[in-house]
Amino acid sequence: MEKISEIFVVLENRPSTLGELCSHLAENGINIEAIGLFQDTAKLFVKNVNKAMKILNKLDYETDIREVLKVDLENRPGAFAEIATKLGDKGINIEYCYGTLSSKGKSAAVILDVKDINRAIKILKS
Repeated sequence: MEKISEIFVVLENRPSTLGELCSHLAENGINIEAIGLFQDTAKLFVKNVNKAMKILNKLDYETDIREVLKVDLENRPGAFAEIATKLGDKGINIEYCYGTLSSKGKSAAVILDVKDINRAIKILKS
């Protein structure tokens, strides 16, 4: 698990906005590693955050960078339940999450927004 930077992008809630966002990044060589869409916002995990932010800001997207937690899991029933329960039992609330599978489907990663990332890491390591 690791603390990562996520790009938060405000989008209009209309057809095509997500496709336009993804196309702008793709045209500039930015691969989206994980994405979550929540009505009028997209949360993106990309390898080159600075380059992506320059592109999005140049195109007048409303953006922010947020620190979130990326947790790698086995792709098996109950793997995420164990993480969520362990955090919940210690009073850590997951504000939102989204995930992605590896190319071969053997592992998964979830991106979690929690208020105290460092405490969450300590809990999950114990």
